[in-house]
Amino acid sequence: MSAQEPLSRDLALRIGLAARVLPDVNPRQLLDLLIEKLGAPLTAEKLAQVTVTQLKTGFASPDGEEDTEHVETIAIPQYKEAVRILWGEADDADLPPIQAYAEGEMPGSVRVAVASNVGEEADGHFGSCLRFLVYQVSRDESRLIDLRSTVGADQSDDRNAYRANLIKDCQVLYVVSVGGPAAAKVVKAGIYPIKLNQEEPAPQVIAKLQTVLAGSPPPWLAKIMGATPEQRVRFAAEAEEDAA
Repeated sequence: MSAQEPLSRDLALRIGLAARVLPDVNPRQLLDLLIEKLGAPLTAEKLAQVTVTQLKTGFASPDGEEDTEHVETIAIPQYKEAVRILWGEADDADLPPIQAYAEGEMPGSVRVAVASNVGEEADGHFGSCLRFLVYQVSRDESRLIDLRSTVGADQSDDRNAYRANLIKDCQVLYVVSVGGPAAAKVVKAGIYPIKLNQEEPAPQVIAKLQTVLAGSPPPWLAKIMGATPEQRVRFAAEAEEDAA
């Protein structure tokens, strides 16, 4: 693969979303193909020139015969949709707006990452989600402060470590699922992973966390919030009483 400057968030999201509509094609494979066909560095102008034919012939075997691993599973409408996304014509109105935040503005808050594929949904698996929604959350307020594309993970030798490093400033992670080795890297990065029982809107997940923050948070969460040791002992005692 030719040298490639870091992709902008917009281009990374386009490639990640386009790969998602092509069965059995991951973002790294699509990125490699685009660089091969269009040259590095990739730009919005170059992506606007990609064609269905380039994608279809790109996923072919070296001898010129179509690679059935991809070609038999990808229909022309899917290629067309991928091209539309790469051109920047996909409707991204469902992507939530980022809210301004400066460090220290929300005392006692925690930073939370949510694995997501679509809009502001908590519907992602750690190892395959398209992005992380990053929130700053306190008892009384929550702000979506960043959207972080994971497309770069597919260029990394250790995709799980890349993803964990991407959210290393967060203290809590919500995912639909995460494997053991990946969870170990998340924990090593100082992040507490929480598996969701089902997919649901991310604001709903955050609202539930706020309820916990406003009540008797578990000691590990109270520590993150800056509670004193005495307060953490009280929280733990209250939690035991509630469970009794």
